Amino acid sequence: MMDYQTQIEKLRKDAAECALIRDLATDSAKRELFERLASHLTVLADQVELAMRDRTSGAGARVASENDAPSST
Repeated sequence: MMDYQTQIEKLRKDAAECALIRDLATDSAKRELFERLASHLTVLADQVELAMRDRTSGAGARVASENDAPSST
């Protein structure tokens, strides 16, 4: 669990660094690139955090297989 928290923190730190580079960039293409990177890393961190919350709360999504599906006959 601590390993996941460490990874979440790293993703958020990397996102903040990309945002800083974006803010300092003078080239518009570079600004756009680092904006996308910052946004993507933030979304990844959010997704990992949500997955860990679901996992620790016991609400992990379980995909029903065809064998688990109720019979229609």
